[in-house]
Amino acid sequence: MSASAARHDDPYHLDPAAVQEAPTGWGASLKHLGPGLILSASIVGSGELIATTTLGAKAGFALLWMVIFSTFVKVAVQVELARWTISTGQPALTGYNKLGPHVAGVGWINLLWALMALSKLLQMGGVIGGVAIACSILLPLGGPPMETTSITVWTVIVAVGSIALLWSNSYSLIEKGATALVVVFSLVTIAIALGLPFTPYAYGMDDIATGLAFTIPAGAIGAAIAMFGITGVGADELTFYTYWCVEKGYARHVGPNDGSAAWKRRAQGWIGVMYKDAFVSWCIYTFGTLAFFLMGAAVLNPQGLVPQGNEMITALSRMYTDTLGDWAGILFLLGAIAVLGSTLWAAVPSWSRMYVNLFAVMGMLDWHDPAQRLRWIRGFTIGLPLVWGLAYLFVRSPVLMIQIGGAATGVFLLAAVVAVWHLRQTETDPAIRGGSAFNALLAVSSVAIVLLGAYTGLSVFGVV
Repeated sequence: MSASAARHDDPYHLDPAAVQEAPTGWGASLKHLGPGLILSASIVGSGELIATTTLGAKAGFALLWMVIFSTFVKVAVQVELARWTISTGQPALTGYNKLGPHVAGVGWINLLWALMALSKLLQMGGVIGGVAIACSILLPLGGPPMETTSITVWTVIVAVGSIALLWSNSYSLIEKGATALVVVFSLVTIAIALGLPFTPYAYGMDDIATGLAFTIPAGAIGAAIAMFGITGVGADELTFYTYWCVEKGYARHVGPNDGSAAWKRRAQGWIGVMYKDAFVSWCIYTFGTLAFFLMGAAVLNPQGLVPQGNEMITALSRMYTDTLGDWAGILFLLGAIAVLGSTLWAAVPSWSRMYVNLFAVMGMLDWHDPAQRLRWIRGFTIGLPLVWGLAYLFVRSPVLMIQIGGAATGVFLLAAVVAVWHLRQTETDPAIRGGSAFNALLAVSSVAIVLLGAYTGLSVFGVV
C-alpha cells in the first residue's frame, strides 16, 4: 500500500472525502457501536472481579453506594473528552499536551500520565498474575497448581499469548474479541448474583438499605479509594476511549471543521452515536460491578474471606462453589480467565496507543504517519505484556498490585478533569456542546472527582 493510500485509510486523518451522515435511532446505530465494548472489556476485569469483590468481602454491604457512585460519576467526563476528540480527530494525550507548563516539550498532565503509567505496570502485572493463577489451578504445568513453577510457566504463556493474539492491532478484531469476552462472563455473573437470595447466602432489602447509607466503615477507606479509582471509567479508560472513538470512524465521518452547518449536523449526529455507545458500556460495567460486589458482600464477608496474595483466585472461587457446589469451581476458573483476559485484551492495544502517542508528542515519531505509528504500536504490543509479566513474578500479590494502580488512577483523574474543561473551553465548538442537563452533570462529576482525588492524594501522603 502506498503512503498516500495508507493516509487515505488512516482514521486519524480527517479526509473530507470520508464524511458520512450519522445514523438516527437505536436500530440504525447498533452497528456503529463498539468503542464502549472495548472500554467495558477493560473495566469488567481487574476492577470488578478483584477490587470490587475484595471491597465487598472487606466492608460487607456498607459501601454499595460507593460502587454505584463510582461507576456513574465519571461518565460525563469521559463523554466530554470524547466529544472533543470526535470534533477534532485528536486523541487524548495530544490534547493533554496543550496544557502548560511544559518540560522538554511535554505538558504537566502528560508527565503525570507517565507516572500513572508506571503504577499501571503493577496493576496490569496483577491481571496477568490472576490469569496465570486461574490457568494453573485449572491445568497445572511443571508442578502443583499453586506452586511457583506452574504459575511462572503460565505467566509466560499468558504474556506471549497476548502478544500473538493482538499483534495485528486490527480494530475489528479487538472489538469483536472484547464483545465476546464481556458478554459471556457478565451474563453468568449477573445471573448468579441475582440468584443469591435463593441460596444460604441470601441478602435482603435491609442489606441493600444499609449499603445506601453513605457511610465508610473504619478500616475500609483505603480499599474504597482504590475502588473509586479503578471501577467504572478510570483515568486510563476515559483517556484510551478517545483512541477507539477515532478508530471506529466517528471523527472521520464528521470530517474537518469547516464551520458549515453541515459539519455541525454531522458532529452532533456522531456525538449522539457516541452517547449511545457510552450508555451501553455504562450499563454493562455497572451491572457487572454490582454483581461482583454483591457476591463479595454476601458470600465472602460473612465467612471472613478477603482475597489476598496468590490465594486470591481460590478465595474468589468460594463465591461460586459455596452457592452452586464444587462443580462450579471449574465454571469460575473459566470465567476468571475470560474476565481477566478481557482486561488484557483491551489493555494491551489501548496502552500501546497511549504510549506511542506520548512518544509522538515528545517528538520521537510522527503520529500522522500510519506505517510508523503501527510499527511503534506493535513494539509496545510486544514489550508491555512482557514487562507486566515480569512485574507480577517480582511482586506476586495480584490484589495489592491492582489496588496500587487503582489509587494512582484516582489521583490522575484530577488532571484529566482539568484537561477536559480546558479543551472544552478552548477547542470544542460551542455549537456542539451538551445541553443544560449534561452540563450540570459534567459539573457535578468534575467536583466529585476533584474531591475524591484530593482526598486520595492527601491519604497517600498521610495527611488524612
